[in-house]
Amino acid sequence: MEYIPLGSYQHYDECAKVVDGLGYNLVELKVSPQRGVVQIQAVVSGKNPEESISVNDCAKVHRVLLERLEEILGTDNVSMELSSPGMERNIKNAAEFQFFSGRRIRVFSKSASDWIGGVLVSSDSERLSLSLEDGTVRTVDYQDIAKAKFIHL
Repeated sequence: MEYIPLGSYQHYDECAKVVDGLGYNLVELKVSPQRGVVQIQAVVSGKNPEESISVNDCAKVHRVLLERLEEILGTDNVSMELSSPGMERNIKNAAEFQFFSGRRIRVFSKSASDWIGGVLVSSDSERLSLSLEDGTVRTVDYQDIAKAKFIHL
C-alpha cells in the first residue's frame, strides 16, 4: 500500500481547514474537470471513531465545502458528491489511517498471505500498529499491505 501525503492532492489543504473547522476530518478529496464542469468527490469522517456520521452531518459539510470550492475554483459550475467512509470502506491511501485510530480494521499482509485484524492504535508515514484480540500489538509496514478495510460488526 502506498502512502501519499493528503496535502499533495489538489486543494486538499484549503478544504481540510474548512472541514476541520466544522468538527470533521477530510479523508479524501478528488477534483476533476470534465466537459466544463468540475466534478468533486469528498469523503468526511467524524473526529470520534466510535460515532457514525449522519446524513445531516454530510449535508452540513456539503453546503460549506461546496461554497468554499466554488470560491477557490472561481466557478459555480461545480458538481460535488460528499459521503462518509461507510461501514466497509476499502482504505486506498495509507495516509487515511491517521483518521481511524480506535477503529477496527483489517489488513491483508503480503508476507503472511492472510488478513490481520484489530483496533488501529497508531500510524505514521511508514507503518501502522494494531491491537490484536489477544492483547498484543502488531506493527505492519505499508509496503507489506496488499489491501485494508474496516471490520464491519
